[in-house]
Amino acid sequence: MGSDSDLPTMQQAVAVLEQFKVAVEVRVLSAHRTPLEMVAFAEAAAGRGLKVIIAGAGGAAHLPGMVAALTPLPVIGVPVHSRALSGVDSLHSIVQMPAGIPVATVAIGGGTNAGLLAVQILATADAELAGRLQEHRRALRDQVTTKDQRLQELGSAAYLQGMGS
Repeated sequence: MGSDSDLPTMQQAVAVLEQFKVAVEVRVLSAHRTPLEMVAFAEAAAGRGLKVIIAGAGGAAHLPGMVAALTPLPVIGVPVHSRALSGVDSLHSIVQMPAGIPVATVAIGGGTNAGLLAVQILATADAELAGRLQEHRRALRDQVTTKDQRLQELGSAAYLQGMGS
């Protein structure tokens, strides 16, 4: 992440990766304030065995794109909510990469989906992880079907009243 103030957003990705038992390394590397450290990290990442990088940044949000320019690994960009433009500036900075240097980009504040996307990428080469991902998806489906069944039984007004308690 570009700043420790990005940690609340990025911790969502960490939590997902830990839930799926994926090793995680969390760093603060600023494209603007620590450019040499960022370059060293990005250039060495693949050689150190990393497989996917999730890079979150707010404001000018150059970190994901700069890291992507320096590594052959897939990079997932997480736009962090900013004070000035509510994260729209971050989103545009990350998603508008020039042709040839892609950054997969999730929603503003989308740390959870960044973690899940990283799990999906890793699961293409790890059958056990793919199985855990399928179980997670089944659990999500079961949650929705249970809610739908309850809604059908109670009706919308009673269901809504039950949501408030």
